[in-house]
Amino acid sequence: MSPILSVRGLAKHFGGVAAVQGVDLDLPAGLITALVGPNGAGKTTLFNLITGAVEADTGRVMLAGKELARRTPARMARLGVARSFQDLRLFQSMSVQANVLTAIEPHAWFWQPGGRRARARRLQATEMALAETGLSALTDALAAELAYAERKFLSLARILATGAQIWLLDEPASGLDPASRARFSTLLRKHAAQGVAICLVEHNLDIVSALADRIVFLDQGRKLAEGEPQAILRDPALAAIYFGERRA
Repeated sequence: MSPILSVRGLAKHFGGVAAVQGVDLDLPAGLITALVGPNGAGKTTLFNLITGAVEADTGRVMLAGKELARRTPARMARLGVARSFQDLRLFQSMSVQANVLTAIEPHAWFWQPGGRRARARRLQATEMALAETGLSALTDALAAELAYAERKFLSLARILATGAQIWLLDEPASGLDPASRARFSTLLRKHAAQGVAICLVEHNLDIVSALADRIVFLDQGRKLAEGEPQAILRDPALAAIYFGERRA
């Protein structure tokens, strides 16, 4: 399938450390791709480079075949590339509803363009996202009052409300109980089936095996392998690297 988002030769050095080394990546519509590798492999840095949170040394990021220069997180979000973080980055003193609304407000002004109709559309998108993530009853609760799993789903609700077609999810299922993981998996599968391109960083290999259509294995900033989950997960050389018994 043709990728929605493509990365070619992306690289980044921090001093003498090569965090990402010439990585190629394609994210097709309708597929869930998992980035797998040991700690320090460059997975989160790759997300930062794609979204413009960190400037790449070299390489290209293309959206629907068009190269994106001068990337910034705000611009990438407007183009439909949504991203979550390991530390969630919620507004703790704001309500659940307000947390989602801030993700889809077009500007940081008190007065927003589009008038009442645009405001009504944003409220509707917020309500739908909260309903889908099981948070409707907590609309007025503060983010700081939520249980851990609820905070995870609030982070996902913010992405849902944007209508983004590319999701970059960093450790989205970490710490979830089995029931919450099942809900999370069902939700991701549903939206992948609707054409969303999903890429997730996940250390729980059971989740990766159950969810991913393909795996990209990174180590020391390099892409070592790419393929179907079972082929990657059963590779003894990659397993040795992942579990710290390096043989490469």
